[in-house]
Amino acid sequence: MAATAATTLSVGSTTSLGCKGSSISQSKAFGVKFNSKNNLRTFSGLKAATNVNCEAESSFLGKESVAVLKQSSTPKAQKENKEYGNIVQPQASYKVAILGASGGIGQPLALLVKMSPLVSELNLYDIANVKGVAADLSHCNTPSKVSDFTGAAELANCLKGANVVVIPAGVPRKPGMTRDDLFNINANIVKTLVEAVADNCPDAFLHIISNPVNSTVPIAAEVLRRKGVYDPKKLFGVTTLDVVRANTFVAQKKNLRLIDVDVPVVGGHAGITILPLLSKTKPSTTFTDEEVQELTVRIQNAGTEVVEAKAGAGSATLSMAYAAARFVESSLRALDGDSDVYECAFVQSDLSELPFFASRIKLGKDGVEALISSDLQGLTEYEQKALDALKPELKASIEKGIGFVQKEPVAA
Repeated sequence: MAATAATTLSVGSTTSLGCKGSSISQSKAFGVKFNSKNNLRTFSGLKAATNVNCEAESSFLGKESVAVLKQSSTPKAQKENKEYGNIVQPQASYKVAILGASGGIGQPLALLVKMSPLVSELNLYDIANVKGVAADLSHCNTPSKVSDFTGAAELANCLKGANVVVIPAGVPRKPGMTRDDLFNINANIVKTLVEAVADNCPDAFLHIISNPVNSTVPIAAEVLRRKGVYDPKKLFGVTTLDVVRANTFVAQKKNLRLIDVDVPVVGGHAGITILPLLSKTKPSTTFTDEEVQELTVRIQNAGTEVVEAKAGAGSATLSMAYAAARFVESSLRALDGDSDVYECAFVQSDLSELPFFASRIKLGKDGVEALISSDLQGLTEYEQKALDALKPELKASIEKGIGFVQKEPVAA
Protein backbone atom coordinates (compact mmCIF):
# COMPACT_ATOMS: atom_id res chain seq x y z
CA MET A 1 0.00 0.00 0.00
CA ALA A 2 1.43 3.33 -0.99
CA ALA A 3 2.39 5.28 2.03
CA THR A 4 3.03 8.69 0.58
CA ALA A 5 3.97 10.34 -2.65
CA ALA A 6 6.22 13.11 -3.79
CA THR A 7 5.60 13.58 -7.49
CA THR A 8 7.99 15.59 -9.59
CA LEU A 9 7.99 16.69 -13.19
CA SER A 10 11.00 18.34 -14.74
CA VAL A 11 11.21 19.59 -18.29
CA GLY A 12 14.43 20.34 -20.11
CA SER A 13 16.61 18.50 -22.56
CA THR A 14 15.03 15.42 -21.07
CA THR A 15 11.51 15.11 -19.72
CA SER A 16 11.34 12.93 -16.64
CA LEU A 17 8.53 11.84 -14.43
CA GLY A 18 9.60 10.66 -11.00
CA CYS A 19 7.24 9.45 -8.29
CA LYS A 20 8.00 7.92 -4.95
CA GLY A 21 5.67 5.92 -2.76
CA SER A 22 5.30 2.39 -1.52
CA SER A 23 3.03 -0.55 -2.11
CA ILE A 24 2.16 -3.73 -0.31
CA SER A 25 4.78 -5.48 -2.35
CA GLN A 26 7.56 -2.99 -2.90
CA SER A 27 8.29 -2.20 -6.51
CA LYS A 28 11.86 -2.00 -7.66
CA ALA A 29 13.26 1.05 -9.33
CA PHE A 30 12.80 0.99 -13.04
CA GLY A 31 13.65 3.23 -15.92
CA VAL A 32 12.32 3.48 -19.41
CA LYS A 33 13.91 5.54 -22.10
CA PHE A 34 12.88 5.81 -25.68
CA ASN A 35 14.17 7.85 -28.58
CA SER A 36 12.49 9.09 -31.71
CA LYS A 37 14.06 10.32 -34.91
CA ASN A 38 11.59 13.17 -34.70
CA ASN A 39 11.43 15.30 -31.60
CA LEU A 40 8.65 14.51 -29.14
CA ARG A 41 6.78 17.77 -29.25
CA THR A 42 4.53 17.32 -26.29
CA PHE A 43 3.71 15.09 -23.40
CA SER A 44 0.25 16.04 -22.17
CA GLY A 45 1.07 19.51 -23.40
CA LEU A 46 4.55 19.71 -21.85
CA LYS A 47 7.37 20.55 -24.21
CA ALA A 48 9.87 17.75 -24.60
CA ALA A 49 13.09 17.06 -26.42
CA THR A 50 14.23 13.81 -27.99
CA ASN A 51 14.16 11.71 -24.83
CA VAL A 52 11.51 10.83 -22.27
CA ASN A 53 12.55 9.15 -19.03
CA CYS A 54 10.24 7.54 -16.48
CA GLU A 55 12.02 6.60 -13.28
CA ALA A 56 10.41 5.56 -10.04
CA GLU A 57 10.88 3.35 -7.02
CA SER A 58 7.13 3.24 -7.02
CA SER A 59 4.43 5.80 -7.55
CA PHE A 60 1.52 7.68 -6.12
CA LEU A 61 -0.17 6.49 -9.27
CA GLY A 62 1.11 2.96 -8.67
CA LYS A 63 3.89 1.22 -10.48
CA GLU A 64 1.43 -0.45 -12.82
CA SER A 65 -0.05 2.89 -13.87
CA VAL A 66 3.42 4.11 -14.75
CA ALA A 67 3.92 0.85 -16.64
CA VAL A 68 0.77 1.65 -18.60
CA LEU A 69 2.33 4.99 -19.45
CA LYS A 70 5.51 3.28 -20.56
CA GLN A 71 3.75 0.66 -22.67
CA SER A 72 1.34 3.04 -24.33
CA SER A 73 3.97 5.71 -24.96
CA THR A 74 6.70 3.66 -26.64
CA PRO A 75 4.99 2.82 -29.91
CA LYS A 76 3.62 6.34 -30.23
CA ALA A 77 7.11 7.75 -29.85
CA GLN A 78 8.45 5.64 -32.67
CA LYS A 79 6.26 6.87 -35.47
CA GLU A 80 4.40 9.98 -36.51
CA ASN A 81 0.75 10.20 -35.51
CA LYS A 82 -1.04 11.80 -38.45
CA GLU A 83 -3.67 13.58 -36.38
CA TYR A 84 -1.62 14.82 -33.44
CA GLY A 85 1.99 14.62 -34.52
CA ASN A 86 4.47 13.11 -32.07
CA ILE A 87 2.23 13.13 -28.98
CA VAL A 88 3.08 10.70 -26.21
CA GLN A 89 -0.24 9.96 -24.55
CA PRO A 90 -0.95 7.41 -21.82
CA GLN A 91 -3.84 5.00 -22.07
CA ALA A 92 -6.93 6.29 -20.32
CA SER A 93 -10.16 4.38 -20.40
CA TYR A 94 -12.08 4.80 -17.12
CA LYS A 95 -14.79 7.21 -16.07
CA VAL A 96 -14.70 8.53 -12.49
CA ALA A 97 -17.53 10.53 -10.92
CA ILE A 98 -16.99 12.62 -7.78
CA LEU A 99 -20.15 13.60 -5.93
CA GLY A 100 -19.48 16.63 -3.78
CA ALA A 101 -16.70 17.91 -6.01
CA SER A 102 -16.78 21.57 -4.99
CA GLY A 103 -16.19 20.87 -1.30
CA GLY A 104 -13.06 20.90 0.81
CA ILE A 105 -12.25 17.27 0.00
CA GLY A 106 -13.82 17.21 -3.44
CA GLN A 107 -11.65 19.90 -5.03
CA PRO A 108 -8.19 18.54 -4.16
CA LEU A 109 -9.47 15.00 -4.79
CA ALA A 110 -10.62 16.01 -8.26
CA LEU A 111 -7.20 17.53 -8.97
CA LEU A 112 -5.38 14.37 -7.91
CA VAL A 113 -7.72 12.10 -9.88
CA LYS A 114 -7.23 14.38 -12.92
CA MET A 115 -3.54 13.43 -12.75
CA SER A 116 -4.21 9.71 -13.23
CA PRO A 117 -3.22 8.32 -16.64
CA LEU A 118 -6.00 5.73 -16.29
CA VAL A 119 -8.87 8.26 -16.25
CA SER A 120 -10.49 9.24 -19.55
CA GLU A 121 -13.51 11.10 -18.14
CA LEU A 122 -13.82 12.95 -14.84
CA ASN A 123 -17.38 13.94 -13.96
CA LEU A 124 -17.83 16.44 -11.15
CA TYR A 125 -21.14 16.87 -9.33
CA ASP A 126 -22.33 19.19 -6.60
CA ILE A 127 -25.36 21.25 -5.71
CA ALA A 128 -23.48 24.52 -6.42
CA ASN A 129 -20.16 26.04 -7.47
CA VAL A 130 -18.95 23.01 -9.42
CA LYS A 131 -18.83 24.69 -12.83
CA GLY A 132 -15.85 26.82 -11.84
CA VAL A 133 -14.02 23.84 -10.37
CA ALA A 134 -14.47 21.92 -13.61
CA ALA A 135 -13.37 24.86 -15.75
CA ASP A 136 -10.27 25.30 -13.62
CA LEU A 137 -9.34 21.61 -13.77
CA SER A 138 -10.04 21.37 -17.48
CA HIS A 139 -7.00 23.57 -18.12
CA CYS A 140 -4.68 20.91 -16.67
CA ASN A 141 -2.87 19.14 -19.50
CA THR A 142 -3.66 15.57 -18.49
CA PRO A 143 -5.68 13.15 -20.62
CA SER A 144 -9.07 13.11 -18.87
CA LYS A 145 -11.99 15.19 -20.04
CA VAL A 146 -13.66 17.13 -17.21
CA SER A 147 -17.43 17.71 -17.14
CA ASP A 148 -19.56 19.49 -14.54
CA PHE A 149 -23.05 18.64 -13.32
CA THR A 150 -25.05 20.85 -10.96
CA GLY A 151 -28.10 19.90 -8.93
CA ALA A 152 -30.38 16.91 -8.73
CA ALA A 153 -31.61 17.28 -12.31
CA GLU A 154 -28.11 16.61 -13.67
CA LEU A 155 -27.06 13.85 -11.25
CA ALA A 156 -28.17 10.97 -13.48
CA ASN A 157 -26.15 12.22 -16.44
CA CYS A 158 -23.10 12.58 -14.21
CA LEU A 159 -23.30 8.93 -13.21
CA LYS A 160 -24.14 7.17 -16.46
CA GLY A 161 -21.31 4.88 -17.51
CA ALA A 162 -19.16 5.59 -14.45
CA ASN A 163 -16.65 2.90 -13.45
CA VAL A 164 -15.83 4.44 -10.07
CA VAL A 165 -18.04 6.75 -8.01
CA VAL A 166 -16.58 8.62 -5.04
CA ILE A 167 -18.83 10.31 -2.48
CA PRO A 168 -17.14 12.96 -0.30
CA ALA A 169 -20.40 14.97 -0.15
CA GLY A 170 -21.66 16.16 3.22
CA VAL A 171 -20.77 18.57 5.98
CA PRO A 172 -17.36 18.47 7.67
CA ARG A 173 -16.71 18.14 11.36
CA LYS A 174 -16.39 21.32 13.39
CA PRO A 175 -14.72 21.85 16.77
CA GLY A 176 -16.60 19.97 19.46
CA MET A 177 -18.55 17.95 16.89
CA THR A 178 -18.30 14.17 17.05
CA ARG A 179 -18.68 11.95 14.01
CA ASP A 180 -22.05 10.95 15.41
CA ASP A 181 -23.19 14.59 15.27
CA LEU A 182 -22.72 14.42 11.52
CA PHE A 183 -25.07 11.50 11.17
CA ASN A 184 -28.47 13.10 10.61
CA ILE A 185 -27.17 15.53 7.98
CA ASN A 186 -24.86 13.24 6.06
CA ALA A 187 -27.01 10.12 6.27
CA ASN A 188 -29.73 11.65 4.11
CA ILE A 189 -27.19 13.04 1.63
CA VAL A 190 -25.55 9.65 1.19
CA LYS A 191 -28.91 7.88 0.89
CA THR A 192 -30.03 10.22 -1.91
CA LEU A 193 -26.77 9.94 -3.85
CA VAL A 194 -26.57 6.15 -3.53
CA GLU A 195 -30.13 5.86 -4.84
CA ALA A 196 -28.94 7.67 -7.96
CA VAL A 197 -25.91 5.38 -8.24
CA ALA A 198 -28.21 2.34 -8.02
CA ASP A 199 -30.36 3.71 -10.84
CA ASN A 200 -27.61 4.84 -13.20
CA CYS A 201 -24.38 2.88 -12.64
CA PRO A 202 -25.11 -0.08 -10.34
CA ASP A 203 -21.96 -1.93 -11.43
CA ALA A 204 -19.57 0.89 -10.48
CA PHE A 205 -17.09 0.67 -7.62
CA LEU A 206 -18.64 2.88 -4.94
CA HIS A 207 -16.28 4.70 -2.56
CA ILE A 208 -17.89 6.25 0.52
CA ILE A 209 -15.96 9.06 2.22
CA SER A 210 -18.86 10.93 3.86
CA ASN A 211 -18.70 10.60 7.64
CA PRO A 212 -19.53 8.80 9.80
CA VAL A 213 -18.27 6.02 7.52
CA ASN A 214 -19.12 3.38 10.14
CA SER A 215 -22.78 4.27 9.49
CA THR A 216 -22.84 5.65 5.93
CA VAL A 217 -21.46 2.45 4.39
CA PRO A 218 -24.25 0.35 5.96
CA ILE A 219 -26.69 3.02 4.71
CA ALA A 220 -25.34 2.62 1.18
CA ALA A 221 -25.51 -1.17 1.42
CA GLU A 222 -29.11 -1.08 2.60
CA VAL A 223 -30.14 1.34 -0.16
CA LEU A 224 -28.48 -0.81 -2.84
CA ARG A 225 -30.04 -3.95 -1.35
CA ARG A 226 -33.51 -2.45 -1.41
CA LYS A 227 -32.91 -1.37 -5.00
CA GLY A 228 -31.97 -4.95 -5.88
CA VAL A 229 -28.45 -4.11 -7.08
CA TYR A 230 -26.26 -4.64 -4.01
CA ASP A 231 -22.88 -6.21 -4.75
CA PRO A 232 -20.87 -6.25 -1.50
CA LYS A 233 -17.63 -6.64 -3.45
CA LYS A 234 -18.06 -3.17 -4.98
CA LEU A 235 -18.94 -1.09 -1.92
CA PHE A 236 -16.05 0.44 0.03
CA GLY A 237 -15.74 2.73 3.01
CA VAL A 238 -12.54 4.66 2.39
CA THR A 239 -10.37 4.22 5.49
CA THR A 240 -7.10 4.76 3.62
CA LEU A 241 -6.42 7.93 5.59
CA ASP A 242 -5.99 5.86 8.76
CA VAL A 243 -3.28 3.83 7.00
CA VAL A 244 -1.64 6.95 5.58
CA ARG A 245 -1.50 8.48 9.05
CA ALA A 246 -0.27 5.30 10.68
CA ASN A 247 2.52 4.93 8.15
CA THR A 248 3.54 8.56 8.53
CA PHE A 249 3.51 8.62 12.33
CA VAL A 250 5.38 5.31 12.66
CA ALA A 251 8.03 6.38 10.16
CA GLN A 252 8.55 9.63 12.06
CA LYS A 253 8.62 7.95 15.46
CA LYS A 254 11.03 5.18 14.48
CA ASN A 255 13.10 7.16 11.97
CA LEU A 256 12.24 4.82 9.09
CA ARG A 257 12.08 5.52 5.38
CA LEU A 258 8.43 6.27 4.77
CA ILE A 259 8.49 4.43 1.45
CA ASP A 260 9.18 1.18 3.34
CA VAL A 261 6.49 1.47 6.02
CA ASP A 262 3.16 -0.37 5.92
CA VAL A 263 0.83 -0.56 8.93
CA PRO A 264 -2.50 -2.37 8.50
CA VAL A 265 -5.41 -0.62 10.20
CA VAL A 266 -8.56 -2.57 11.05
CA GLY A 267 -11.95 -2.07 12.69
CA GLY A 268 -13.78 1.08 11.65
CA HIS A 269 -13.15 4.73 10.85
CA ALA A 270 -13.88 6.68 14.03
CA GLY A 271 -12.18 7.03 17.41
CA ILE A 272 -11.47 3.77 19.19
CA THR A 273 -12.86 1.75 16.26
CA ILE A 274 -9.65 2.66 14.42
CA LEU A 275 -7.11 0.01 15.37
CA PRO A 276 -3.59 0.20 13.90
CA LEU A 277 -1.93 -3.20 14.15
CA LEU A 278 1.54 -1.99 15.02
CA SER A 279 2.75 -5.53 15.65
CA LYS A 280 2.17 -6.19 11.92
CA THR A 281 4.21 -3.20 10.78
CA LYS A 282 6.46 -3.77 7.79
CA PRO A 283 9.39 -3.66 7.98
CA SER A 284 9.37 -5.52 11.28
CA THR A 285 9.63 -2.90 14.03
CA THR A 286 9.84 -3.08 17.81
CA PHE A 287 7.72 -0.74 19.92
CA THR A 288 7.71 -0.15 23.65
CA ASP A 289 4.37 -0.32 25.45
CA GLU A 290 4.47 3.47 25.77
CA GLU A 291 5.08 3.90 22.03
CA VAL A 292 2.21 1.57 21.17
CA GLN A 293 -0.13 3.53 23.42
CA GLU A 294 1.05 6.90 22.14
CA LEU A 295 0.90 5.97 18.44
CA THR A 296 -2.46 4.22 18.68
CA VAL A 297 -4.10 7.16 20.42
CA ARG A 298 -2.59 9.65 17.98
CA ILE A 299 -3.76 7.68 14.94
CA GLN A 300 -7.25 7.36 16.43
CA ASN A 301 -7.46 11.07 17.23
CA ALA A 302 -5.62 12.43 14.18
CA GLY A 303 -8.80 13.87 12.71
CA THR A 304 -9.42 15.88 15.86
CA GLU A 305 -5.79 17.02 15.74
CA VAL A 306 -6.47 18.65 12.37
CA VAL A 307 -9.87 20.08 13.37
CA GLU A 308 -8.32 21.77 16.40
CA ALA A 309 -5.31 23.03 14.44
CA LYS A 310 -7.65 24.65 11.90
CA ALA A 311 -9.52 26.30 14.77
CA GLY A 312 -12.96 26.00 13.26
CA ALA A 313 -11.89 26.65 9.70
CA GLY A 314 -12.28 23.05 8.55
CA SER A 315 -11.30 19.44 9.01
CA ALA A 316 -8.85 17.02 7.38
CA THR A 317 -9.52 17.80 3.73
CA LEU A 318 -6.12 17.65 2.04
CA SER A 319 -4.87 14.45 3.64
CA MET A 320 -8.30 12.88 3.10
CA ALA A 321 -8.22 13.86 -0.58
CA TYR A 322 -4.76 12.35 -0.94
CA ALA A 323 -5.85 9.11 0.73
CA ALA A 324 -9.02 8.92 -1.36
CA ALA A 325 -7.07 9.53 -4.57
CA ARG A 326 -4.76 6.69 -3.64
CA PHE A 327 -7.75 4.38 -3.17
CA VAL A 328 -9.25 5.51 -6.48
CA GLU A 329 -5.97 4.77 -8.22
CA SER A 330 -5.80 1.33 -6.62
CA SER A 331 -9.34 0.62 -7.81
CA LEU A 332 -8.47 1.72 -11.34
CA ARG A 333 -5.38 -0.46 -11.35
CA ALA A 334 -7.50 -3.43 -10.25
CA LEU A 335 -10.10 -2.70 -12.93
CA ASP A 336 -7.28 -2.49 -15.45
CA GLY A 337 -6.15 -6.03 -14.61
CA ASP A 338 -3.44 -5.54 -11.99
CA SER A 339 -3.47 -8.72 -9.90
CA ASP A 340 -1.43 -7.36 -7.00
CA VAL A 341 -3.51 -4.54 -5.47
CA TYR A 342 -4.06 -4.42 -1.71
CA GLU A 343 -5.63 -1.69 0.42
CA CYS A 344 -7.42 -1.37 3.74
CA ALA A 345 -11.14 -0.57 3.48
CA PHE A 346 -14.39 -0.82 5.44
CA VAL A 347 -16.38 -3.51 3.64
CA GLN A 348 -18.91 -6.26 4.19
CA SER A 349 -16.88 -8.87 6.01
CA ASP A 350 -16.92 -12.19 7.80
CA LEU A 351 -13.64 -11.63 9.64
CA SER A 352 -15.57 -10.84 12.82
CA GLU A 353 -19.12 -11.21 14.07
CA LEU A 354 -19.87 -7.73 12.68
CA PRO A 355 -21.40 -7.41 9.18
CA PHE A 356 -18.93 -4.65 8.19
CA PHE A 357 -15.29 -4.41 9.19
CA ALA A 358 -12.19 -2.58 7.99
CA SER A 359 -9.26 -4.77 7.06
CA ARG A 360 -6.71 -5.27 4.34
CA ILE A 361 -8.35 -6.52 1.16
CA LYS A 362 -7.20 -7.69 -2.24
CA LEU A 363 -8.79 -5.78 -5.12
CA GLY A 364 -9.61 -7.23 -8.53
CA LYS A 365 -11.67 -6.44 -11.61
CA ASP A 366 -14.89 -7.35 -9.80
CA GLY A 367 -14.04 -5.57 -6.55
CA VAL A 368 -13.04 -7.32 -3.33
CA GLU A 369 -11.30 -10.57 -4.27
CA ALA A 370 -10.19 -11.54 -0.77
CA LEU A 371 -10.23 -10.40 2.83
CA ILE A 372 -6.76 -10.71 4.37
CA SER A 373 -7.44 -12.60 7.59
CA SER A 374 -3.78 -13.15 8.48
CA ASP A 375 -3.48 -9.61 9.87
CA LEU A 376 -5.88 -10.56 12.66
CA GLN A 377 -3.92 -13.62 13.68
CA GLY A 378 -1.29 -13.51 16.43
CA LEU A 379 -2.29 -10.13 17.84
CA THR A 380 -0.60 -8.75 20.91
CA GLU A 381 -2.54 -8.63 24.16
CA TYR A 382 -2.96 -4.85 23.74
CA GLU A 383 -4.32 -5.23 20.20
CA GLN A 384 -6.69 -8.05 21.15
CA LYS A 385 -8.13 -6.04 24.02
CA ALA A 386 -8.51 -3.00 21.78
CA LEU A 387 -10.21 -5.14 19.13
CA ASP A 388 -12.67 -6.50 21.68
CA ALA A 389 -13.32 -2.99 23.01
CA LEU A 390 -14.09 -1.44 19.62
CA LYS A 391 -16.70 -3.99 18.55
CA PRO A 392 -19.66 -2.74 20.63
CA GLU A 393 -19.23 0.84 19.39
CA LEU A 394 -18.77 -0.28 15.79
CA LYS A 395 -21.80 -2.57 16.05
CA ALA A 396 -23.96 0.31 17.28
CA SER A 397 -22.83 2.56 14.41
CA ILE A 398 -23.56 -0.12 11.82
CA GLU A 399 -27.01 -0.77 13.25
CA LYS A 400 -27.72 2.96 13.32
CA GLY A 401 -27.02 3.20 9.60
CA ILE A 402 -29.14 0.19 8.71
CA GLY A 403 -31.95 1.44 10.94
CA PHE A 404 -31.92 4.85 9.26
CA VAL A 405 -32.71 3.37 5.86
CA GLN A 406 -35.28 0.95 7.23
CA LYS A 407 -37.21 3.89 8.65
CA GLU A 408 -36.98 5.89 5.44
CA PRO A 409 -38.61 5.21 2.04
CA VAL A 410 -36.21 4.42 -0.77
CA ALA A 411 -36.91 6.25 -4.03
CA ALA A 412 -38.39 4.06 -6.73
